[in-house]
Amino acid sequence: MSALVWVVLGIVLVIAEMFGGELVLLMLAGGAFAAAGVDAAVDPPLWIDFVVFSAVAVLLLGAVRPVAKRHLLTRPRILTNMEALPGKPAMVLERVDDHDGRVKIGGEIWSARTEHPTEVFDVGTEVMVVQIDGATAVVARC
Repeated sequence: MSALVWVVLGIVLVIAEMFGGELVLLMLAGGAFAAAGVDAAVDPPLWIDFVVFSAVAVLLLGAVRPVAKRHLLTRPRILTNMEALPGKPAMVLERVDDHDGRVKIGGEIWSARTEHPTEVFDVGTEVMVVQIDGATAVVARC
């Protein structure tokens, strides 16, 4: 009977964790499920169930939670359009000099200018995006 109580407590803690997200209640649920397993297998006195619950919960809180928390908090940085463009190849659509031009970068047409004032790129030349300056792609030879 008390194994069922531990299982229900574990389920309640898991459901409560869904609303909190700090992983503490999930670790306590792990302790409750461990106590339920011991209780179902051996049927020890209630104080042993509490010892198993406490020991497993403390171990999970100390060992698993920090690793899980760190894993959840470190997400890969998603580059936005402008951040992702430097280093990408581009095709010159209109002659590009140090003042004006047009390039196609990944299907999008951008205003462009050369990185160095003496460079000029003719139509059909493949260039590389060096940086984005406002709404203008600064390009250089590949």
